[in-house]
Amino acid sequence: MKASVFALLACVLVPVLVLAQEGQAQAQGNLNTITSVSVRGGTVEIVGTKKPNFTTFTMTDPPRLVIDISEAVFSGVKEDLPVGNGTITGVRTASYGSDESAIARVLIGYEREVETDIQATGNSLVVNVVGGGGAAVAARPAAPAGTGTGTATTPGGTAEQAAVAAQADQKQQERAAAEATAAAQADQKQQERAAAQAAAEAQAAAEAQRQAQARAEADRKAQEESARLAAQQAEQQRLQQDRAAKEAAAAAEKQRREDEARAAAEEKKRQQAEAQVAAAASAEEKKRLAAEEKARREAAAQAAAEEKKRLAAESRARQQDEARAASEERKRQQEEARQSRLAQAETPRRAPEQGDGAGVSSRRKTMMLVGFKQEPTASRVFVRTNEPVRYTVTEGNKQVVLELENTGISESNNTRSLDTSFFDTAVASVDADAGPSRTVRVAIKLKEQVSYQTRQDGNEVSIEFQRPARR
Repeated sequence: MKASVFALLACVLVPVLVLAQEGQAQAQGNLNTITSVSVRGGTVEIVGTKKPNFTTFTMTDPPRLVIDISEAVFSGVKEDLPVGNGTITGVRTASYGSDESAIARVLIGYEREVETDIQATGNSLVVNVVGGGGAAVAARPAAPAGTGTGTATTPGGTAEQAAVAAQADQKQQERAAAEATAAAQADQKQQERAAAQAAAEAQAAAEAQRQAQARAEADRKAQEESARLAAQQAEQQRLQQDRAAKEAAAAAEKQRREDEARAAAEEKKRQQAEAQVAAAASAEEKKRLAAEEKARREAAAQAAAEEKKRLAAESRARQQDEARAASEERKRQQEEARQSRLAQAETPRRAPEQGDGAGVSSRRKTMMLVGFKQEPTASRVFVRTNEPVRYTVTEGNKQVVLELENTGISESNNTRSLDTSFFDTAVASVDADAGPSRTVRVAIKLKEQVSYQTRQDGNEVSIEFQRPARR
């Protein structure tokens, strides 16, 4: 019988063995850690680190009591504790769940159907067999979860009544035997009759007990059949629920696809509408930009015309100013030339120099440039023409005049005065001007009278003045 009990216990506990090992490894934090499960006679004591919060239910064939302690794990407790003391066949432990949903399960197997009393004291849970192991069976539902105490019992059925009746008959038989022994000397025959009557009553009690056991077995089978039918109905209901869930999921998926298709169609319409609006806006924007570009170009053209007019007016004004300045400068130069001629008439001067006229054409020449260059030991005034030219150099009071024959000035810029007074040289200024008889007169004013040399090199005539002595 013990082998069958443990086989059934294994069938119940095998699905949770792996979870039990995981639950033991995760016992920590606020979980109730079960550190001991011990058996003394018909008493099982479960000790943890906290006050237990538990629920119970019973199983039959063979009789078993299952205790589930919530938010608890095992630590150092064996999974299988064989007992076989005539009342308890063995104890099995298992854990499942994790963290706050962890449950520590204790399954107690009994040799026969018993009535149990469960008491929680501190951190301990004590399970006692009531009445020394009478023929009463514990059945579900058990004590409510979280009360800390509970009694797993079932109202007595036919088997319980038969057991009680058997006990009562046993006691009655014992009394009858005692009375028969006391009266044996008085009446041997009465004793025999009493013994026969007791035997008959014992046989009747045994028959009643057998019938009670038969009824109990029938009740057990009926319960098992009812449980089987309930399980079958539950399985059918689960299958129906699964089918309904699958159908609902299929319907939901179909609805989802339809919604997605509808949403995609609406999105496409929206995008087409946006594209149309964008195209219209782009066309309007192009028109606006074209109009703005046209207005900008017209404004730019008008501004350019106004700027051209302004520049033309400024150019005319500048030319007029330059013409006035040139006229005044010519007057000043003429006056200075007149003063220079007067001074030269009074001062001995160097004889005029004339350039070599060999190879000079009769064509009218053009002065292209008049310039000044500072050199280490002298300073040089040079004039460039478009081709070689005849020239004359005359010296006056602090002045040397270079005259280019048959020559004109191409650029009015060449008539501007060159102020060289800030150089360390004898030359103070250089002024070129168109003279009489189609000549160009270049007047070189000196800070002091120094010697000079004239040279012609191709189209360039230069006069080199010595640097004045330092004082």
